[in-house]
Amino acid sequence: MKIVVIGGTGLIGSRLVATLGASGHEVVAASPSKGVNTITGDGLAGALGGAEIVIDVSNAPSFDETVVADFFRTSGRNLAEAETKAGVRHHVALSIVGTDRVGDLGYFRAKLEQERLIAESGIPYTIVRATQFLEFLAGIADGHADGDTVRLAPVQFQPIAADDVAAILAETALAQPLNGLIDIAGPDRGLFAEIVGGYLTAVGDRRTAVSDPAARYFGGSVTERSLVPTGPARLGRMGLTGWLERSKAGA
Repeated sequence: MKIVVIGGTGLIGSRLVATLGASGHEVVAASPSKGVNTITGDGLAGALGGAEIVIDVSNAPSFDETVVADFFRTSGRNLAEAETKAGVRHHVALSIVGTDRVGDLGYFRAKLEQERLIAESGIPYTIVRATQFLEFLAGIADGHADGDTVRLAPVQFQPIAADDVAAILAETALAQPLNGLIDIAGPDRGLFAEIVGGYLTAVGDRRTAVSDPAARYFGGSVTERSLVPTGPARLGRMGLTGWLERSKAGA
């Protein structure tokens, strides 16, 4: 079976390509560096020719609200047109838990628009909403640092390992389209500051993570359960402790 991974050279995409390739599928890692551009359309028709499944894990080149909105809108429309012509049977997209609950965060609004375009495309689909990745904890800490203090909103947090995201996406892609959404998250849930603080301690970072009611999430206002699943969710296998141990072993 031919499967195209849009964003196939990135954090999740490279893992997906390896996982699906090891299962014997013909996998195309599609990205601008590979000559496939979903914004200009260059190489898209050729990459999708004969494909039964497309998995979109691509990301915008910037977090600027205008750039992000244009990226997901243009990419979504170009993909839908190319997939319709190619006869793709299942479109799988990676989105974010909370896209519909953090309305003042431009990136989340852009992802919600992407989800809408997918649902209206007429192509059988499954949207996988994931919580933030464990691999992003360092960036999250940096993005909320105030000197030696990391100020985080007093909300629930449930990060997931990139390997688990890729594994669940691969299984989802090979299953029947849901024409709907599923949430995925890591096995450990706790206060945002406790999880980030545990990470900082484990890696020898002397900054202190604290819960601050005035803190926002990358500029967006969040409530207690904005960033975690509020209903049934598929949980990954690897929590923070296991992920840190494996990361140290591979260092």
